[in-house]
Amino acid sequence: MHIQMNDIYKAFGANQVLSGVDFELQEGEVHALMGENGAGKSTIMNILTGLHKRDSGTIQIDGQEKYFDSPKDAEKHGVAFIHQELNVWPEMTVLENLFIGKELRSRFGLLKTKEMKALAKKQFEKLAVNIPLDRNAGLCSVGQQQMIEIAKALMTNAKVIIMDEPTAALTEREIEKLFEVINALRKEGVSIVYISHRMEEIFTICDRITVMRDGKTVDTKVISETNFNDVVRKMVGRELTDRFPERNPSVGKTMLEVKNATRNGVFENVSFSVKSGEIVGVSGLMGAGRTEIMRALFGLDKLDSGEIWLDGKKAAIKNPYEAVKYGIGFITEDRKTEGLVLDFSIRDNMALPNLTSFSKKGFIDDKTENEFVDLLIKRLQIKTQSGETNAKDLSGGNQQKVVIAKWIGIGPKVLILDEPTRGVDVGAKREIYQLMNELTDRGVAIIMVSSELPEVIGMSDRILVVHEGKISGELAKSEATQEKIMTFATGGQ
Repeated sequence: MHIQMNDIYKAFGANQVLSGVDFELQEGEVHALMGENGAGKSTIMNILTGLHKRDSGTIQIDGQEKYFDSPKDAEKHGVAFIHQELNVWPEMTVLENLFIGKELRSRFGLLKTKEMKALAKKQFEKLAVNIPLDRNAGLCSVGQQQMIEIAKALMTNAKVIIMDEPTAALTEREIEKLFEVINALRKEGVSIVYISHRMEEIFTICDRITVMRDGKTVDTKVISETNFNDVVRKMVGRELTDRFPERNPSVGKTMLEVKNATRNGVFENVSFSVKSGEIVGVSGLMGAGRTEIMRALFGLDKLDSGEIWLDGKKAAIKNPYEAVKYGIGFITEDRKTEGLVLDFSIRDNMALPNLTSFSKKGFIDDKTENEFVDLLIKRLQIKTQSGETNAKDLSGGNQQKVVIAKWIGIGPKVLILDEPTRGVDVGAKREIYQLMNELTDRGVAIIMVSSELPEVIGMSDRILVVHEGKISGELAKSEATQEKIMTFATGGQ
């Protein structure tokens, strides 16, 4: 399928989102679509698949002018969209999610459950996925939910697949398997639009790249004719000299110490410490227990045994409210369901953990609250018209900045960052890294869980590797390599 989009314009009210975008997708190519958060990448694809209507411009498919009425109409014609924000139904089983709206039935209307299970298993085998089909999707990890969405799209026999941050929650091993599937699809003539902020992936898997900035097409090139610095310069309109800002940590006293923390069946005898001014990276494969350890530290899940010490004192943390009182902030990996109240404004989201700071005799001081919110919007360069904008109306990267801002506001002693740059563009990533440096300069102890090995190595002072619920290795920054981390992550020595 050949797609040509010419001079596409789109505005939402007074906000001009697209201003003359051109995009071409050739048959059997993997085409990278890159740009900062808010550049218009998702919007142009939503116009292609009929979710939004263009204001002007043309779309041609295989030489004929064609416009889809809805995403379902697009899917019927062979165009599938795997969205960055996952669309699983948590109370339904994995199997039900895979076939929702496309159930196989007998001539009597009965579900062909056996046949559906066979098809699902076949697709999961292609992706090397091992998730019970009768498990509720809501009990699956974010990475598993991502694989469910990918499998669902592949089962439509699509001619065009749009992948928006498909590897954001996947491990290195799962990414390799996904790339094998993409290469196989390319050989079959399937075209793929690959939206990602992970530059290494773009240069590994893609044939061509289109860069967008501020709702416009900046350039389209064959991938071999460009490089990392050229792409970044076109995305952000400026040079980005260093990917990871230099760290000169001034490490102080032990701020957090975990002793023999155990949650039965999940992780066992986990012990580590983090000092003030230090960034400790936590790596490991999906399902190793990284996130589960952090959830228990924050009081979201119960520890069966073990101790947590904060600033030299034993802490009894039974819930997140107590964790916040002890000075712990937690930026979760799933901003959509756990990090934000999407129907609340930016202001209300940022203020939630900080209400006592704005209260006087039981009443909110609006002036103090607004000054606080305006300062953080400016400091984190959140792209919005005002603090009254609803969180759901922001791009993924700007939503992530709101989540970070609300926890900075409590003045944390310990800040846990679980996948802090998932779905965030290269410019915004650097802003988050610089912010992490500023926080550690003020003595904050940071734990950063990340699936991106370059990020773990680039920003951590020490690295802990988790394997099957245990810390399998610890590496100093000076000795850390991707190979060593993966050796520990897979149970090697």
